[in-house]
Amino acid sequence: MKINRFKKHRNILIIARNAVSMILIISAAVSLYLLIYSNPFKFIFPVKHFLFSGNKHLTDDELRTFSCIKKGDSLLSFSGEDICNRMLKSPWIKSVNIKKIFPDTLLMTIKEAEPFALLEMNEHLFLIDDQGNLLEEIKNKSVPFLPVITGDPFRDKQGLKEAINLANAMNRKGLSTQREHIEIKAYKPHEITAVIDGLEVKIGEGQYEEKLDKLLKLEEDIKNMGINVAYIDLRFSGRAFVKPVIEKVIK
Repeated sequence: MKINRFKKHRNILIIARNAVSMILIISAAVSLYLLIYSNPFKFIFPVKHFLFSGNKHLTDDELRTFSCIKKGDSLLSFSGEDICNRMLKSPWIKSVNIKKIFPDTLLMTIKEAEPFALLEMNEHLFLIDDQGNLLEEIKNKSVPFLPVITGDPFRDKQGLKEAINLANAMNRKGLSTQREHIEIKAYKPHEITAVIDGLEVKIGEGQYEEKLDKLLKLEEDIKNMGINVAYIDLRFSGRAFVKPVIEKVIK
């Protein structure tokens, strides 16, 4: 009687163990099926190498993060267009070309934005490109030698646009490389003022190259005459005003 009971319990344990084993096998098979079904190319042509070209400001690690592609992802599981759309969200990236090199390499050729000027806004300093797009805030970094534009593009976009036009004109005239410090104050287009190596020049809106030519000639005349100048006003077409410093006589 006891032997029959023992055999009965043993059979129940064997059946239970077999049932658990079967459940585990089925669960593993279903999981594997779902994994392969959801991404049938996951184990085909896995990415082992990333190659980057054209990046000067962004690191390879930053570019890899922007792409959202990881080592082990299949070259067949994503499109170049998807990667481009993700990477172009970075203001630093102007264009990107994706090339899959089978069996295991992804090549990304990057065209980056070029820093054009520094924007000083609300006591913060940003690198901007020649369209006025914010590239990044400068924090605890050495400040590159670039024209400084002071203003708030969120309040006055036209003022920033005109300041950039003026900075471009200065580049064409060679002022950006010949002078030690250039600051452009861009609050309103008609109030645009440049401080060039300490000399305040009221420039206003438009005709920038003509006004800069006039400034260069005035600077030579002022130097020859030895005049101490408070500011120069070039806002009026065909005319220029030089405001000398009035020295106080101490009796």
